[in-house]
Amino acid sequence: MRLSEDDHRKVSEAVTAAEAHTSGEIVTIVAGASDRYHDVALHWTVLAMLLVLALLAVFPGVAAGIHQTLIDGWAQETPASAYYTIALVLMALTFLVCRVLLAWRPLRIALTPGATRSRRVRAKAVQLFRTGAEKKTIGATGVLLYLSLDEHRAEIIADEAIHSRVTPDVWGHAMASLVAAVKDGRPGDGMAAAVEEIGVVLAEHFPRGSDDTNELPDRLIEL
Repeated sequence: MRLSEDDHRKVSEAVTAAEAHTSGEIVTIVAGASDRYHDVALHWTVLAMLLVLALLAVFPGVAAGIHQTLIDGWAQETPASAYYTIALVLMALTFLVCRVLLAWRPLRIALTPGATRSRRVRAKAVQLFRTGAEKKTIGATGVLLYLSLDEHRAEIIADEAIHSRVTPDVWGHAMASLVAAVKDGRPGDGMAAAVEEIGVVLAEHFPRGSDDTNELPDRLIEL
């Protein structure tokens, strides 16, 4: 899912409109995904290999059948070395198949626990906030609205001055509007709606002064 030029325009206009009533600065960032989740793919691959080993232990006749079919059809007994060799080959094949299948990112994300996805999205949002918004304004009034499309998750990170006055639960409705729109395939509308609600909160606590200047870019940043 990518955002169109019209989506970018909607979000940028929403940021400009919201900042017209507040000294706060809103930064909007959209990413395709917050992590590659290769470690998750490796965990599932190792689990599949161990499952193969467990199945061979429970059903040793499988290894004996493979030995008689492919190696020595006249053997009355399967030597221990054959069991080890067959197990090693099957585990290696399992590793290769799983790695190929899990090279597809949507599958890796689908197999990633929800809590892990949430932690990775939060960590990425914090990293981007520290890089592009934290303490970048005179009054420490920057807010990051971050959307990670593949995970269907979003985060709002606020600067020190805002965080001291606005509790995280205040952003709940903005987050709900954003996530609902993303699930409907309207990420641009969701971002714009969330920005509007963030602007209302900021205007209440940080009304715009006569000497206020635009310190952070209004445009939507797509990674």
